Amino acid sequence: MTQSPFDQLAKQHLEEFLSPFGKVERQYEIPGESKFVDVWFVPDRPVLIESDNLGILGRMVQVASLLEAFHNCPTRRDVKTCLMKLLWVQEEEQRKAGRNFKAHEMPKLWILAATTTQPIIRIFKGEESSDWLPGMYEMAEALDTQIVPIDQLPVTEETLWLRILGRDETLECAVREVLALPKNHPRRNGILQLLTSWRVTITADDLAEFSRQETLMVLSEAYAVWERETTEQGIEQGIEQGIERERSLILRQLSRRVGELPLQVRSQVEALSIEELELLGEALLDFTGFPDLQQWLSKG
Repeated sequence: MTQSPFDQLAKQHLEEFLSPFGKVERQYEIPGESKFVDVWFVPDRPVLIESDNLGILGRMVQVASLLEAFHNCPTRRDVKTCLMKLLWVQEEEQRKAGRNFKAHEMPKLWILAATTTQPIIRIFKGEESSDWLPGMYEMAEALDTQIVPIDQLPVTEETLWLRILGRDETLECAVREVLALPKNHPRRNGILQLLTSWRVTITADDLAEFSRQETLMVLSEAYAVWERETTEQGIEQGIEQGIERERSLILRQLSRRVGELPLQVRSQVEALSIEELELLGEALLDFTGFPDLQQWLSKG
């Protein structure tokens, strides 16, 4: 089955965020039908919205969810197909649960559209709800479905991880926000790596999907930043590993020279800088006992 680069990004992106909280299946096959759901997510525990930095995505997936992503505006037929998938999955889940089925746990459908039009929303009676953010449209209650035009979402931290699945200005803004996050942010590196993989897979034929050159430029910037930071991280890890090897060697040599080190003294040695460790490595060759080490440390 052929997948566009955007399809792959959307599925990998959602899997990255949701897999810690439950079962994620990409290309979930509808029972009895040759139809597939982009992402089928079943939480194994309540998704902790704030502590896990999921934003509005965390609120969306409190129950089992079908997530269908569109890089272009979904057509009437696209939406109907999504609804058909939802009905098949709901029937299958209800059948498996039997008497244990709970109506409030009925699977939900989220149509994540990079862009859409008001006519499509009106046709399916989509309405904004005070329970959700502006730019999120609930269909009739019985349909258990929301259409989320990503380009209409407010530009806030809460919507960032959905806006990554936008296009044009929406995507550009979201990528720049990711780049501006602190380097130690728990999700920054993973998202940059996904964007980098996506940028690499974009072919000449796919370029027609991008109406703005700026979009490709910001994706290339994300690639360059990820590559540079990954290289720097590798160098830092190499330096740290070198220091750790030097420290272990010094401790072994000290144990042979002066005997087993008390915990407090061992902690003092472990706290030394690389320069101090090198000096200690030279000095310990002249040590004859534990007092020599104590004297050396006291001078430091």
